Amino acid sequence: MSPAIELHRVSKRYWKLEERAMLLRSVLPFARPRRSAIYAVRDLDLTLGQGQTVGIIGRNGAGKTTLLRLMAGVTQPTEGVVRIAGRVAPLISVGVGFHQEMSGRENVYVNGMLLGLSAKEVRRRFDEIVAFAELEDFIDTPVKFYSSGMFMRLGFSVAVHADPSVLLVDEVLAVGDMSFQAKCLERMRTLQSEGTSIVLVSHIMSAIRLICPRVCVLQDGKLLFDGDPEAAIGEYYKVLSAPDETGLPGAPITVMARTLLGVEGDRYYVEPDGEVEIVTRVRFEQPVEDPHVKFQILTEGGLLVSTTQSVLRRPWRRFEPGDEVDVRVRFRARFAGGSYRLVTIVTGANVDDHLVRDEGPVLYVEPRVGTWGIVDPVATIEVDGEDRTWNESLMLQGRDATDSPG
Repeated sequence: MSPAIELHRVSKRYWKLEERAMLLRSVLPFARPRRSAIYAVRDLDLTLGQGQTVGIIGRNGAGKTTLLRLMAGVTQPTEGVVRIAGRVAPLISVGVGFHQEMSGRENVYVNGMLLGLSAKEVRRRFDEIVAFAELEDFIDTPVKFYSSGMFMRLGFSVAVHADPSVLLVDEVLAVGDMSFQAKCLERMRTLQSEGTSIVLVSHIMSAIRLICPRVCVLQDGKLLFDGDPEAAIGEYYKVLSAPDETGLPGAPITVMARTLLGVEGDRYYVEPDGEVEIVTRVRFEQPVEDPHVKFQILTEGGLLVSTTQSVLRRPWRRFEPGDEVDVRVRFRARFAGGSYRLVTIVTGANVDDHLVRDEGPVLYVEPRVGTWGIVDPVATIEVDGEDRTWNESLMLQGRDATDSPG
């Protein structure tokens, strides 16, 4: 059986103009503006088999959305070959393909026909599309009045009812509520059982792990890793947690190294309530009196989860230039599943400014089934004496990476 998606040595190049007066210079005769090449995707090989589900993760600017646009045919590769078998349903961003002045009803027909359905086929599936999107009361309202969630629900519903051979999803599920996300996952499970290939781009690691038996990590437009989701998340967090040049000229303290202990192997994920230790090696570049440490845990969105403070403003000891010490913090991952940034702040006595603020590694906490948010109180739900706690996994069980033809 031929692959659903095949990319062979694919590159996508853009040009960056180097001069500020580039517009004026570009229209002058005999003047050529200086420019340099920027590669969003470079020399990438990827094969996705029929019925496979694959996740694409990476830092901002890694080339994820460009890769999805190449698969959707929205843009053409500068080099290489992209082959797609069958009908493609792209959900690259919320609201794309919708005409703002048209009603939801009119947009269903337009989008359905753009995805390859005939007007008769759209008419036959119309009620099912609207019911799935839960927009019966708003279907004749112009979509310019829709919220982002309503856009996403309608766009997703049209796409999954178009009998796609390949479904491409770029982060759009993040705007839906949990009940609709569960419905989307169930629909994806049905599509997968029917042989639809699914490609999901997301920064939400819990969604990637839930949906994708195979995950690819992109870095600088290149394929860094392709395989098991837990290992892929670990590789992604290694990229995110790579030490930056924290030793600025004249800085009182330099971060030399970081180590994360208690995680599984060399991966950056841990089970709920798992014990974790982060060790930050610092070097004092100037004399520092009585330093103290603040340890913070933040969500990916920057929301403060927890702060732990060492002893404040008490005489202790002096550190001299060249002294190196380990700042060691131990804690238990007593929060719900998701991604969390570990931050270590060192401040000197009677010093208001940070001597160093180390944006440390990102830790992924494996979610318990049926939980989301920040805190996991290990709650149970009973109705009339019957346990109704959500214990069934939504994870899609598709073919793994070893089934890939390439």
